Amino acid sequence: MTHTEKGVALVIGAGDATGGAIARRFARDGYTACVTRREKEHLTALVDQIVQEGGRAHGFGSDARDEAQVIELFDTIERDVGPVEVAVFNIGANVRFPIAETTVRVYTKVWEMCALGGFLMGREAARRMLPRARGTILFTGATASLRGAAGFSAFAGGKHALRALAQSMARELGPQGIHVAHVVIDGAIDTAFIRDNFPQAYALKDQGGILSPDHIADMYAMLHSQPRDAWTHELDLRPWTEKW
Repeated sequence: MTHTEKGVALVIGAGDATGGAIARRFARDGYTACVTRREKEHLTALVDQIVQEGGRAHGFGSDARDEAQVIELFDTIERDVGPVEVAVFNIGANVRFPIAETTVRVYTKVWEMCALGGFLMGREAARRMLPRARGTILFTGATASLRGAAGFSAFAGGKHALRALAQSMARELGPQGIHVAHVVIDGAIDTAFIRDNFPQAYALKDQGGILSPDHIADMYAMLHSQPRDAWTHELDLRPWTEKW
C-alpha cells in the first residue's frame, strides 16, 4: 500500500527516545508519521531521520494542553496529510516533589500534561475515527499508572487519570471499531538520562536490563495490528531486572 493509503500515525510527545522510536516504526510500516512537540524545531532531527530512512514525516509545534491547538492539529493533518489511523499519546510529566512541597502550580501542570492532554487527543482522534469505524488510540502509561510512590503524588494522580480515561474510551469505542489501549512502561528506558544518572542500571543494557525504545515501539505496532477478536486493552512492558 502507498503512504496515502496507509494514512497517518500521529505521535503526540515525540521525544528523542520512545516517542521518536514509535514514529520511526510506523513510518517503516508505510504510515506517514506526524509528530508533535511544543517547539517544532526540536523535531527537525527526527523528521530528517525518518525521511532518510525512506519514510514520510511532518513535524508540528503544538501544546497538547491547549484545546484550540489540538483541534487545529487534527484538522490540519486530516486536511493536508491524510486520515489519522493511529494516534499515540506519549507525554511524560514525571516529576518528584515531597507532598509538603508540591504546589498547586506543579500539581495542575502535571495533571494537564498527563490527563487533560490525553483527553484532548483521545477526543479529537475519536471524532475523526468514529465516522470511519476504524483506528487505534494508544496511551503511554508508567509504573505510576498502577501505584503511587513517595514523592510522586502529582505524577501518579495524572497517570491514574490517564489510565481511567483509556479504560472508559476502550469500553465506549471498541464496539464501534476503534481499538484503545494503555501501555504501562515499567522500568528504565535506554536514554542519555539513564546512562548519565543511573550507570549501574545502564551497565545491564546488553543483558536486556533496561527497556529499548525500539522494542517498545514494536509493541505499539503490534497493538495496532491486532485482529478485532483478540484486542489487548492494557499491556505491561518491563525488563527482567524490574521488581513488580
